[in-house]
Amino acid sequence: MGAWMDWRNFGTNEIPMILDLMAVAVFAVSGALVASRKQMDIFGFIMLGTVTGIGGGSMRDVFLGRLPVLWVETPIYVLVCIFAGAIAFFAAHRFRSCYRFILWLDALGLSLFCVMGAETALSVGAHPVVAVIMGVITGTFGGIIRDMLGGEVTLIQKREIYVTAALAGAALFVALIGLQLPPSICWAMGFLCCFSIRGLALRFSWSLPGRNNNANTG
Repeated sequence: MGAWMDWRNFGTNEIPMILDLMAVAVFAVSGALVASRKQMDIFGFIMLGTVTGIGGGSMRDVFLGRLPVLWVETPIYVLVCIFAGAIAFFAAHRFRSCYRFILWLDALGLSLFCVMGAETALSVGAHPVVAVIMGVITGTFGGIIRDMLGGEVTLIQKREIYVTAALAGAALFVALIGLQLPPSICWAMGFLCCFSIRGLALRFSWSLPGRNNNANTG
């Protein structure tokens, strides 16, 4: 455990804030599209967009005891979600027509957030296993909350490869940090790992095998 203490000062400013905000905006749009399918009003668009955009990071900060959570200290994250939700309300038909493209943007956001969540956990001295879990939470919990509020099947109930991609990306990032590779290399490899897995799943419609309920268990 001692070797991991060397990365407690590993900060989250290695990646420009603009990329973080772009990922938040993409997640917010994906939340707003759920509101569109449910034919909600503009407040529903904004609500689902906001919980999707900042939900994962908020859960991470609460679990790590980093209070107040990021968006309370930096309200621009909430403003971006509100703006994205409002734009989606007035242009929902356009977003629906390029839904496949949104899925790829969502994969970019997932890849960024899973690494950023793991990095944030390491920066406050969390155990490597905890850091990986925080990476997964940061990347996926916003979508889980979105689906619950929108009455959709949640990510953890689906067989598509999404949480698995976040887990792989966060785990690789943490492992490479442990090997004392340059932070930029760790970031790139973790990001590319998650994006590649999620991208291949989208391209070839991969999914995880499910349990056969008809199997003879006796």
